[in-house]
Amino acid sequence: MTQSYAHQPDLDWSQVRETVKLLALSATHVEGSMVEGDDSVTVLTESFTAMVEHLAGINEQLDLLEPSDAKDLALAHCAATSDKIRTSIVAFQFYDRLQQRLQHVTFSLKALSDIVESPERLYNPREWAKLQEQIRSTYTMESEKALFDAIVSGKSVEEALKIAASEEQKTEEDEDIELF
Repeated sequence: MTQSYAHQPDLDWSQVRETVKLLALSATHVEGSMVEGDDSVTVLTESFTAMVEHLAGINEQLDLLEPSDAKDLALAHCAATSDKIRTSIVAFQFYDRLQQRLQHVTFSLKALSDIVESPERLYNPREWAKLQEQIRSTYTMESEKALFDAIVSGKSVEEALKIAASEEQKTEEDEDIELF
């Protein structure tokens, strides 16, 4: 039996199936983007590691030279470059957070697709509550939990984003960094 499609509907056509297809498409786009991002970050990480190794080699060679203003200036440039590399590596933490959030999105899209696809689950409030609990349990950052709680309680997207940003700022003030 062939499946009915939106462009060629028949009596078997279903908006639920169309919704599931679009949810799967969204999850696939997110996962594909994460793979591409991983590849880029891997190249950048390898490049920064190589730069640190090269700077260490330059420092070793400079240490062999007699004291001079040129040597001191070259060592200062190496130190400044090393500091910039360290700062850049710390900035990569944003990618870890992005990656984690995108993983949560794909999990949520797939779980939502599963519940929408199943008529016995679709109309069961306990299934929806269970889904919400599963989604919330994947969050490790307090800002994500605050965002989830705000949306589920009926807040607008704008209000929820403000609440999450406030929670994130509070966490950063309390801990300097948020482990995830």
